[in-house]
Formats: sequence, C-alpha cells, structure tokens
Amino acid sequence: MGYARSERPTSTKIVISGGFGSGKTTFVGAVSEIMPLRTEALVTTASVGFDELEATPGKTTTTVAMDFGRITLAEDLVLYLFGTPGQRRFWFMWDDLIRGAIGAVILVDVRRLQDSFAAVDFFEARGLPFIIAVNEFDGAPRHPKAALRQALALRADIPIVTVDARDRNSVRAALITVAEYALAAVPT
Repeated sequence: MGYARSERPTSTKIVISGGFGSGKTTFVGAVSEIMPLRTEALVTTASVGFDELEATPGKTTTTVAMDFGRITLAEDLVLYLFGTPGQRRFWFMWDDLIRGAIGAVILVDVRRLQDSFAAVDFFEARGLPFIIAVNEFDGAPRHPKAALRQALALRADIPIVTVDARDRNSVRAALITVAEYALAAVPT
C-alpha cells in the first residue's frame, strides 16, 4: 500500500529496556507485526563471572545487540520498538539505541528489582520519558504500586503498569501508555 506524502503515517521509536531476563525480547516479539529482528546468542560458560545467571537458571539465550520490531497503533501511528540488551557489558550501546526515541518502557521483574535501578537512572539522567512495566512472571510476588514507586525512587508522575510480556494486548496497552506519557511530556 503506497501513501501519498501527506497521508504517510507518523512513525516513532520506543525503547524497551530492563535488567537481564526481564522479558524484553518476549515483549517485542509478542506485539511486533513483522518477524522481529533478534540478536540472541546462546548463554555459555564464557558468561560466568560477567552475567548474573543464578536468578534465571532456565535462560538459555541472551540479547547481544538489540531486538527490533514494529507495531501499527493507528492508521497514522507506527511504533518502532528497540529492545536493549540487559547485561552490564552491553550497556555502552544504550545511548545509540535511544537516539531519536520519544520514550522507553522499563520492564521490571520484582523478584530482581535491583536489576531495574540502572535503567531508571539511565533514562532519568537523559531526560527521556519512561514508564515502568512490571512483568508479572508466573509465581512472582505482587506488590502495590506505591511500594514499587518507593523502592525504585520514582517521581509521582511516572506511570507504573503491569504487563504480561507474552500477551499482545497487554504489551500493546503498555506501549499506548508510554506513547501518551511521552506526548504529554512534550512542551507546548
């Protein structure tokens, strides 16, 4: 389908971030209308001492560059999704991945809340609007949003949503939340 110049949809970029094993690749894959680009490699013994694998014993792959997907939210709005790698040794790529983004989703696994601190600090320091999306893993404890806000030292205006990174509708709702939050943050 071709678009006349004035009918082209607006496209924008959203970054999906969070700690190692928080569900970023799953999140992008659940909602992407194209086959997502994944840069996954097998977790090997070479990562011992570099990656904290104890908390994710079933994890066999890891993102080594980025994940990429696309979703059309409305006839005139297309989101490009860029998932960051979660391990500390790949954080040098984050500045490049956020270039041109309007906002970010930080996926949080409450079983390893401390893995979210670096992402929160990163986006706050760069002034990029972000939301917290608590990925509700099966069997993970549930906490009130006020307790999470306090634990993550978040400002009162930063949205916290719950998400199942495997569920397209849940992921879509989180993306709508970050898009609305980012648009509201634009100075008028």
